[in-house]
Amino acid sequence: MKRRWLGIGFVSMAMLACAGQAWPADVQPGESSGAKAAARPSGPDMVTLNFVNADIEGVVKAVSEITGKNFVLDPRVKGTVNIVSAKPMSRSLVYQVFLSALRLQGFAAVEDRGVVMIVPEIDAKMHRSPTLGPQDQPRGGGQTIQTQVFKLQHESATQLVAVLRPLITPNNSITAYQNNNTLVVTDYASNLQRIEKIIESIDQPTDSDSIIIPLQHASAVDVAQTISRLLTEPVQAADPSSRFTIAADARSNSVLARAGDPARLRRVRELVAMLDTPTSAGGNIHVIYLKNAEAVKLADVLRSIYSGGTAGAQARAGTPASPTPLGQSLQAPAQPGVSAPGIIQADAATNSIIITAPDAIYNDLRAAVEKLDVRRAQVYVEALIAEVSANKAAEFGVQWQDLTGAGKSTAQVVGGTNFGNAGQNILGISQNPTAAGQGLNIGVIKGTVTIGGTQILNLGLLVRALETDANANILSTPTLLTLDNEEAKIVIGQNVPFITGSYAVSAAATTPTPFQTIERKDVGLTLKIKPQISEGGTVRLQISQEVSSVDSATNASGIITNKRSVDSSVLVNDGQIVVIGGLMQDQVNDGVSKVPGLGDLPLIGSLFRYNTRTRNKTNLMVFLRPTVLRSAERADSLTDDRYNYILGEQLKAKQSGTDLRDFGSPTLPPRTSPPAAAPDKPAASQ
Repeated sequence: MKRRWLGIGFVSMAMLACAGQAWPADVQPGESSGAKAAARPSGPDMVTLNFVNADIEGVVKAVSEITGKNFVLDPRVKGTVNIVSAKPMSRSLVYQVFLSALRLQGFAAVEDRGVVMIVPEIDAKMHRSPTLGPQDQPRGGGQTIQTQVFKLQHESATQLVAVLRPLITPNNSITAYQNNNTLVVTDYASNLQRIEKIIESIDQPTDSDSIIIPLQHASAVDVAQTISRLLTEPVQAADPSSRFTIAADARSNSVLARAGDPARLRRVRELVAMLDTPTSAGGNIHVIYLKNAEAVKLADVLRSIYSGGTAGAQARAGTPASPTPLGQSLQAPAQPGVSAPGIIQADAATNSIIITAPDAIYNDLRAAVEKLDVRRAQVYVEALIAEVSANKAAEFGVQWQDLTGAGKSTAQVVGGTNFGNAGQNILGISQNPTAAGQGLNIGVIKGTVTIGGTQILNLGLLVRALETDANANILSTPTLLTLDNEEAKIVIGQNVPFITGSYAVSAAATTPTPFQTIERKDVGLTLKIKPQISEGGTVRLQISQEVSSVDSATNASGIITNKRSVDSSVLVNDGQIVVIGGLMQDQVNDGVSKVPGLGDLPLIGSLFRYNTRTRNKTNLMVFLRPTVLRSAERADSLTDDRYNYILGEQLKAKQSGTDLRDFGSPTLPPRTSPPAAAPDKPAASQ
């Protein structure tokens, strides 16, 4: 038999026994210095490997010859390998033993298209490697790098990363994808098998998941509220095991519970079983205390729900359905052999509803009450009325009189010009100089003269000039807070009397007594709104707004009032400002009083003319801004803002900087936080 040697190195030499070779007896292991000779194989497919401090490149060549695989080494792959096999091994195990030795040195093998690449372990995940789905099992050798996707059913993938990270090679990776609750792990195939078993053990349904308990007799709403008051702690601890939540599904008449402690869920099941017991056939008296709705109105709604229905609830409870409408069965007297009638009554004093009905009917009504007795949204409406007006007037004229011979007995000629009212014309000022109108008045007086027994000034010439300019900027912001679909009204102004008629009562030998009939009306600012909130947040407002005032001008028929009003229905988004009305008016009036012919002369015509001009410009706009308040916190925030604003204005208005005694100014007290809500009343009593 021919002797076959394969030497690797000199000092670090390894002897390889190839399969199917017979070794002569005179060849003994250990003949080379620093190396151990290979033992004889005991079978045709058995190999004995003994490498002591053998260079990696030489070991790769030997393994390539045995396995027939093609290897490519990364330039960074350097070092020595130690492999000792006491007994011969199968040729098929040589590759796995080799990969294990590489793993201990920090290297990994990646197979791609018939080539095995040996690279540093930290870079192995960057190369192409087998990728397995959630249902696939790791394949190939246990020392190869693979990537597997694990899809979790119960536990959170993100939280599981912290548990599995210490079990994965530091150079390999684990990532959680929250969208579909999966884990992506890249590691050795043998470790992936271990990770898979760990995930299967952890990703299991627990007793702390939500449970659903259907009820047969009692109302799920009442049972849920009773158990919640019994088992819920006032302040739950931070420990997740102490968390407890219970709710009622009125549609299926079931109780839903979730807790971190399985013992508490078992207690819930026991309590539900004890409470879900049948009552007497005629039904018991149930009292439902309402939190938001009005009992009187809700009772009418409940009576109307079944006014045209059928006894479907009785049929579901196991009793024969009756063709008589349930609305009638809730009010009709009891009949022999038929279930006791039901009664729906409201107690306005306690804002509660009393229901006497069989369990099936009561459960339906209780479910309806739970959905109707909800907190209604409120609407805070701010109306902004902005008015800017500018009034300008000018007048100029010359008047003259010749009253020299007015008081003589002989006939005399009297003449002159006279324009305007008593405060503007020359005759009126001659009779009463203090009645002269505003502006510049220049006159020439020639003593006094008596006309008709009355002595007046002999005012021969009067020149008047006047120009006025009046501006007004008014901003009114009435606000209202009201419930959804409830009308609200605010009036700010005066209650002014208006004479509507008069008559006199006379009798024989008595003095006639006059009587007047008076009607009082509000004059000022009036705002009336009715909001309706849609599901999309849009607010529909029915608006009636009026701004009125008493005019300073006098009239023989009575008081003159100025009025601006708008009635409209608009759609406004929450918090949006919208204009609902406006007035833009610009009026110019020119007036000329003159003597015909003479007043038109080019130069001296001004002595026979009196000119007046007025211009009135008004800009009025009405804006509206609704704000939907769906929670008490939102309403408190708005109230705090307005409260603090008024308090600040009152503090600014305090008396200061004077020598007068300070008597104190009225101010709002500092706003305190609202008191804690009282515990809810029992949902129902039987």
